[in-house]
Parts: sequence; structure tokens; C-alpha cells
Amino acid sequence: MSLAGAFMKEELESQPLMWEQALGLDTAVLPQPGLKVAAIGCGTSWFMAQAYAALRENAGQGITDAFTATEVPTGRDFDEYLIICRSGTTTEIVDFMKSVKGTKPITVLVGVPDSPVAELADRLVDLSFADEKSVVQTRFATTALMFLRSSIDSEEVCRAAIEDCRAALSEPLAPELINAEQYSFLGTGWIAALATEAALKMRESSQKWTESYNSMEYRHGPISIAAPGRVTWQFGLAPEGLREQVEATGAYFEDRDLDPLADLARQHRVALETALANGLNPDEPRNLTRSVILN
Repeated sequence: MSLAGAFMKEELESQPLMWEQALGLDTAVLPQPGLKVAAIGCGTSWFMAQAYAALRENAGQGITDAFTATEVPTGRDFDEYLIICRSGTTTEIVDFMKSVKGTKPITVLVGVPDSPVAELADRLVDLSFADEKSVVQTRFATTALMFLRSSIDSEEVCRAAIEDCRAALSEPLAPELINAEQYSFLGTGWIAALATEAALKMRESSQKWTESYNSMEYRHGPISIAAPGRVTWQFGLAPEGLREQVEATGAYFEDRDLDPLADLARQHRVALETALANGLNPDEPRNLTRSVILN
């Protein structure tokens, strides 16, 4: 393999080890059950915040909403804020934290503990062991979500996800998944956020035409683009009859019995291989930098 994508390859393959380390962290720093929480991030971190929000609220731990840093509604009475930020330097995150500092507790999950975002935190989760060199996020995001999941799901569920991830990273990939014309990613509940993140990974890495939808909404119009040479990828359990309807279009339907987070790690492999097939370097994607810092 050439140097192109070398960082992304190493980082995506390290995810089971990163997740193991995340399970050893103390979840007592996270918002306690019953509190109303706003989970905030930008880009990939926003999608991880969405997944956490759905998991936490559905588990009965309290009202939990997810927002980008510039879209948090005013006048909403949250008890705490939870921030996810790999670089610790994203301008929108820094500005938001400054605007609410001292009003409510702020917990931050960050990849760089010596950073402006970390300095503004009331409680800090140091995920520097999962930080990355590639611009395209893989292991930091999934490690952050595994840590958050560990405060909601049982240890047995989390460790099963790690074993699924090991298997997903070693098994052969179907050739239909690599360099398809178009990709649609689907999920329900908290898993819908993973579908959105998968679509972003394909766009960033390989400049592919990608979309994402709630699984039940896919038949309400978006299935019209399914066709031979295109992929519809379901994360988690597919709605009844969806496989048959997609396959009838000639599109390739991907639906594996894996923990959805492990399936996202497998999709990272597809993003990498598709980028390389198109002569692209996903470590340095077009028009992107590691952190958005605004003047």
C-alpha cells in the first residue's frame, strides 16, 4: 500500500483497542440520570452527539438533545452541556462554551487536552489516546461514542461490539461495496446518526455521491435512486421487506448482523478502499482541514 491513506488505515484498524481503553474510563464525569442535557459537536462529533442523545433518552436517563454549536436554542433550560471535539480548537465550539461558561456544568470529550476547549471545561474526558493524524475521523469518534455507550449499555453489550469490530475489520469486503456509483446509508433510532456519519466518511474520503436516511423513510422517495451499480447499506436491523424492495431495483443491499458501531468501522474500510481506487489520499481530503478555525 502507498503512503496515501496510511494514517486512516492504521487508525481505523486500531478501533477495537481504542474501545477497550474507553471501557476503562470513569463514566462518573458524565451527566447523571434525570438531568436535561444538550450534547454538542460539529461535523462528525455532532453525529456522535446525536447517537448519544438518542441512546440516553431512550434508556430513560433524561431528556437529551443534540445540536451543532451554532444552533443551540436560546431559552431552553438544560441542566448540563456535553461537548465532543477532537481537536479542541473548533471556533464554533470555543465561542459557544465561552457564551455559557459559568451558567451550567460543561463536560468535554476531547482528543487534545492542552487546547482552548479543554481549558473551558468543568469536567474533562481525555481521549488523547484515540487522537488521529488523518483529517478524516474514524477512531476518535467511535471511541467517544463507545465511552458514552458504556454509561448506558451493559459491559456485555459493549464488549460484544468490540468483538464484532475485530471480526468486521478482518473479513473480506464484498467487491460490490468498493467504488460503487452511489451509496445510501440507513438506520433507525440512535443508529440513524451512524448512517449519517457513514455518508460523511464517503464524501470526505472518496468524493462519492452519498446520502443517508431513516430506514423507514427510504421508501418514501429516496429509493427512487436505487439502481444497478449503487449500494444501499442498512446499519442495524432492516425493516421487513426492505431488502427485497431494494434488490428489485438492481442495487446492492448491505445488511450485516453486527453491532452497528462495528459495522461503521467496516464502512471505514470501504471508504478507504474507494478513495484509493480513485487515486485519492483520504488523509488529506479536498478542501478540508483537521479543525475549522474561523477568523
